[in-house]
Amino acid sequence: MESKNKDYTKGPILRGLIQLAVPIILANILQSAYQLIDTFWLGRLGAYAVAAVSLSFPVFFLILSLGAGITIGATVIVSQHKGAQNQRQVDYSSSQSVMIIFFISTILSAIGYFGADPLMRLVGAGPEILDESIAYFQVSSFGFIFLFMFFVFQSLMRGIGNVWLPMFLVLGTVFLNLILDPLFIFGYGPIPAYGVAGAAWSSVATQGISAVVGLILLFRGKIGIRIRISDMKWDYPWIRRLFRIGFPASLDQSTRAAGLTVMVMLVTSFGSEVVAAYGVGARILSFIIIPALGLSIATTTMVGQNVGAMEIQRAEKTGSLSSKIAFFGLTTVGMILFIFAHNILAFFVPNDPEVIRDGALFIRIMAPSFGLLGVQQSMTGVFNGAGFTMASLLISVLNLWILRFPLAYILSNNTSLGPEGIYWAFPISNLLAALTAFWYYRTGEWKVRARKNAKTSKEPTL
Repeated sequence: MESKNKDYTKGPILRGLIQLAVPIILANILQSAYQLIDTFWLGRLGAYAVAAVSLSFPVFFLILSLGAGITIGATVIVSQHKGAQNQRQVDYSSSQSVMIIFFISTILSAIGYFGADPLMRLVGAGPEILDESIAYFQVSSFGFIFLFMFFVFQSLMRGIGNVWLPMFLVLGTVFLNLILDPLFIFGYGPIPAYGVAGAAWSSVATQGISAVVGLILLFRGKIGIRIRISDMKWDYPWIRRLFRIGFPASLDQSTRAAGLTVMVMLVTSFGSEVVAAYGVGARILSFIIIPALGLSIATTTMVGQNVGAMEIQRAEKTGSLSSKIAFFGLTTVGMILFIFAHNILAFFVPNDPEVIRDGALFIRIMAPSFGLLGVQQSMTGVFNGAGFTMASLLISVLNLWILRFPLAYILSNNTSLGPEGIYWAFPISNLLAALTAFWYYRTGEWKVRARKNAKTSKEPTL
């Protein structure tokens, strides 16, 4: 296992980015398979079962975003100590991260469990799905602790460059979820049929296994990190540092989740055909985001390690190369989707010409800007790796709240474009946000902050 913990302060930058990004992208694809598997089996129960789960997802995602952002802080801190060759601080920071994330996940789990009823009513659960929505959300909330423990394990592994091990664990849990889903949903032998809640119990079981395996590996210390109970005492200066880096990342994730929800509310005002067209386009966008996020996380790890090693120029070269890969790679994908937009829509909704027409239009308007979205994500990876997560938050706010939603509202309600105005808000906001992010990157201000964080990473061992 030790040999897979790469030192990314040396060697070809391109090879390093590829080695990090590929397994991260695969892990993200596998994690998205959880939703597909749940939807497949729940669909056998009927439309109400799918609706009960779908309704709870925005709230579920919002709560996860609050905690998952903190784990980004753990990745940044550990990667910088790894680059500084300070193994004692790598272990100590990992121990502190596990302790803090466990504490946060326990609080969020309690909030989710006891607040399930009012939360489901708040998002509009009708009487026909209210009970099932509450049951699903309560069981899922119980699993927050396991889910967050795996998140922190995954983040710590990424910080030291070991990205394959989390990917293999995710692969195993996806296959296990494929078996447990029908078992808990429909029941078999002594196992009762839990219905909608069964999908949640299946996820909790697989998440629990992955979390326990991850923690055992961390305590054993054979994978490049050894956590210790003795290092889990409250260290308030260290905790402040984690929250200074991680809290803006949490807000970043949360504003994205909220922004997507608000856009859906705007789209629904134009009728079911536009909702269907937008839904397919949004799924295409979520597919594009997977490699963009994978490259962004890889950039965070590489930049973080090089910042810790005081290799600021190499960190800058990493950011420049990452943005080029993202721009040209995703622009190429965008052009392919532009050409085959009609075929893609016909595959998803074969019997609705109006939805095919509108959805294809959405993809063709949005697709040429995919490379710009990639640049924005690469710059986010640079700023996060440098420990300046506030910049990433501000860029997300600019993109979603200052540009995209206001533009979508104005263009769709105050011009002759109608719902097409919503589509045009995507490339315009992607362009302006990418230009802003790249401009800030070129100013070099992030390098000043990176040098300050590098000095912290080289602090004496405890």
